[in-house]
Amino acid sequence: MDLGKADADAARGIGAGGGAELDARLRLMDRAGVGIQVLSACPQVPYSEDRQKAARAASFVNDQYAELAGSHRNRFRAFAALPMPHLDDSVEEMRRALDQLGMTGIAMNTTVLGHALVEADYGPIFAELNSRNAVLYLHPAGNSACSPLIGDYHLTWMVGAPVEDTISTMHLITHGIPARYPNIKIINSHLGGALPMLLQRADDQYRWEAPDTPEPPSVAARRMWYDTVGHGHVPALRCAIDSFGADRLLLGTDFPYENGDIFLRAVDYINDARIDTGAAQAILDQNASALLGIG
Repeated sequence: MDLGKADADAARGIGAGGGAELDARLRLMDRAGVGIQVLSACPQVPYSEDRQKAARAASFVNDQYAELAGSHRNRFRAFAALPMPHLDDSVEEMRRALDQLGMTGIAMNTTVLGHALVEADYGPIFAELNSRNAVLYLHPAGNSACSPLIGDYHLTWMVGAPVEDTISTMHLITHGIPARYPNIKIINSHLGGALPMLLQRADDQYRWEAPDTPEPPSVAARRMWYDTVGHGHVPALRCAIDSFGADRLLLGTDFPYENGDIFLRAVDYINDARIDTGAAQAILDQNASALLGIG
């Protein structure tokens, strides 16, 4: 099919397929004690300047995920992809995915073909999400934050991805998105990038650098949620708990990129002795099910 991205092959054959790969995935979930996974196409979302290709790709992806989630309802849910930057098509596909396919929320990248999510043109997407009390999951696009200092030096995923998270989340904060659209349940990836370490700095400096920011960044940050993909680094997880509160953290694994023992570590590190047991229980067993309405 002439619908994919040139780098999509990187995601093939690493555990997210059907047949034997699906059986192995379910066994791995059982080993880790993961009851339900929420699927998404990120970072390979079907964005394209070609409207027809983007719409066909989004429809294809969503049909595939909805079918899998429907046939394994006790193990999977799925976030829908949108054919951005085409707004009418994206709103139409959002409605189809949520109303007809029964998907759990919407997944988008932190940027749209290099453009910030907070650009005024994308207001209709936020308005539709807000009217639906919808979940919006954001993941880096893998574009090195549009910086050759990252991309040209082999740092796209080691450094660039969390930088994308940080920039996107701060864009949302400085543009007042969490307060303007309070019904959207926004989930940012990877502990919010560097945001846990930067919240006090942002609070100290936003009044002169971004004076139109409607509320302190630390307040806006705590209106959103963050997945726990921290590559097993307990100090980073502790910083996020201290910065956002354990109730704002959701278990994340980055499967299939984190597979096998690394997948197990993504779950197990939440139970590290340096993490409060109540916080760990909330992150592992309570927060995501409550936010996503999975009983």
